[in-house]
Parts: sequence; structure tokens; C-alpha cells
Amino acid sequence: MTNLQRLLLETKSIDLDQNELIVYLEENGLKAHDEYNPQSATNKRNIYKTALSILESIANNPSLMKVYKLDDMTVADFHTNLINRIDQLERKIRQMKTDEQEQTGNVFMLFNS
Repeated sequence: MTNLQRLLLETKSIDLDQNELIVYLEENGLKAHDEYNPQSATNKRNIYKTALSILESIANNPSLMKVYKLDDMTVADFHTNLINRIDQLERKIRQMKTDEQEQTGNVFMLFNS
């Protein structure tokens, strides 16, 4: 599986041109046609960062902030739900380790004497 294929798994039902996806991947330090390494924490983190970039681009589209009504159904919360998903992804990325960091618990010095 390539990085591009893994990104497509993460961003299902978002229709973007393949060239756009490649640009997003390269902006986050990944080559689209390189082999995806699921054991690499850095690689996984960069895939999530790329998905976050895509969602942020979608959130910047003002036409998606409208309220749509079809018969008796209203689609008004799309933007709110999108922002909530962006917040979830940001939180997840902050908590993820990279390959360079130790895979131990989160310990920090609160007081130093």
C-alpha cells in the first residue's frame, strides 16, 4: 500500500484530484508513491496531518457553510461537524508519538528544585 492509498482510506468520500492529494502529502513530508509503513509512528502521524490539511481546506469553503433544505430535511450542521472532526484530529495528532520519541508514558517535571 502506498501513502496515497492510505490517505484515500483516511479521507473516504472526499473527492479530490489525485494531483491535489499528492501536493497535500508532499506538504506533510510524504512521497505519494512510497510504501506506507504502518509500524512507523511518524508516517502514520504525517498521514493524519495530511487528512487534517484536507479537512481544513474544505472548512475554508464558504459555500459549505450554508443551510440546505430538501423537502423536510435540513443540512445545517455540516460545518459544525466538520470543525468538530478537525478538533478531534488535531488532538489525536498532538498525542501521537514520532519514531524519534520514546514509546513510554507521558512524564514531565512539574517542579524542579
